[in-house]
Amino acid sequence: MRRAVRFRLNGERVECADFAPRRTLLDYLRETRRLLGTKEGCGEGDCGACTVAVGRLREGRLVYEPVNACIALLGQMDGADLVTVDALARDGALHPVQEAMVARHGSQCGFCTPGIVMSLFTLHEEAPRPVGRRMVEDALAGNLCRCTGYRPIVDAALEACAEPSHTAFAQERPARAAALAELDDGDDLFVGDEARFFAAPASLEALDALCLRHPDATLLAGATDVGLWITKALMDIEKIVWLGRVRELDVIEDDGEALTFGAMASHARAYAPLEAMHPDLGELMRRFGSVQVRASGTVGGNVANGSPIGDLPPALIALGAQLRLRREGETRDLPLEDFFIAYRKQDRREGEYVANLRVPRLGPDEAFRCFKVTKRFDEDISSVMGAFRFDLDGRRVAGARIAYGGMAGVPARARAAEAALIGASLDDPASWERALAALAQDFTPMSDHRASADYRALVARNLLFKALLEIAGGDASQTRLPTPLERPAI
Repeated sequence: MRRAVRFRLNGERVECADFAPRRTLLDYLRETRRLLGTKEGCGEGDCGACTVAVGRLREGRLVYEPVNACIALLGQMDGADLVTVDALARDGALHPVQEAMVARHGSQCGFCTPGIVMSLFTLHEEAPRPVGRRMVEDALAGNLCRCTGYRPIVDAALEACAEPSHTAFAQERPARAAALAELDDGDDLFVGDEARFFAAPASLEALDALCLRHPDATLLAGATDVGLWITKALMDIEKIVWLGRVRELDVIEDDGEALTFGAMASHARAYAPLEAMHPDLGELMRRFGSVQVRASGTVGGNVANGSPIGDLPPALIALGAQLRLRREGETRDLPLEDFFIAYRKQDRREGEYVANLRVPRLGPDEAFRCFKVTKRFDEDISSVMGAFRFDLDGRRVAGARIAYGGMAGVPARARAAEAALIGASLDDPASWERALAALAQDFTPMSDHRASADYRALVARNLLFKALLEIAGGDASQTRLPTPLERPAI
């Protein structure tokens, strides 16, 4: 049992043996280490002013990703190589991203600039060349600039990332990777005492034991929501069990018939396999928060959190995903939709946790669509999320799985609409009307600051019609808005 968090910070080995379980990485950097280049803006992982680069070993390779330090917890840095904006310049020479930002006038007030620079640093060090405009704009989706506007920033990124990285960081990768490997001792981590602690077990068995001994502990995955409990709800969480060191939970497997995502597989890693399954899943993942959120947030966390507007659960429910739960070495499987009982209430027993999700691949006679409706295109929470899988017998609908987020207290199937759709013809839109009308039996949506009940009901109906129209052979250019990069420049 190890009693201190160990990581590397700007090239220096660091150990932290005495800290509050809820202490954020941002507070540690600014208040303890006095690294003031990293700024606090929104405090909820939206604006990106606090972005830092977190490097971890993946199959022997050191990979850097941007992370929002305001909602990441200090304990989550165990085993990481952490880089802040304060360490980019070397011997008086700026990093290429910094040089380009200066040359292209990409900064005015400078408050948001450190976070922008760190997002572009990870792009510069990790992205394959050539780096295109869409890649740059995706990389900046989680960074708000209130002064300059994005054109000079995007120009700076394109200039800095035109050639492969030859920076000191690129040259130091082998040494940095070796230093991280030395930190990986395989021991369980426990900082604190039985009443107040941050723990990170290193095996399923150790996790089982902790969950049974402390059923009241908060299980932490990526902290993209739990972090807000701390920064916004000001919750004094006394017991935290982070799942980030359990390797068995951080796997993605493909047996040809289904994809299985370990609970700790990040959205960033799930992106490519889901996109390969269906383009709509790829677009859903591209709009899932920001790069920073996708790097931290996990597939299992998005499910276990039980949010009624979580993006992934409706899509996974429509695909027929099976959830595996584990407790004291025993597992049980259930359809994902059965896991959600009521708002913030799930079918999870004391000491039980989400282990993985199995997502069946689409068969040759199955059609799929999913759509996310938000107020703005990038980094926004769904007003309505709709996902649809139709089993086809020629041009006839033989079966359907329809799931929505944002329409109820939990992600849920539209079972009345599913039943009404069976037998409908793709060639006869009039035969779809019963299913469209049946949605009113499935949901009684509420009004809130994201959307009114009437709006949600209309959008849910329209999304089902849109999915049927596209699958029937409709022109997608008539049913989908162009992405921002496809729209004419203003």
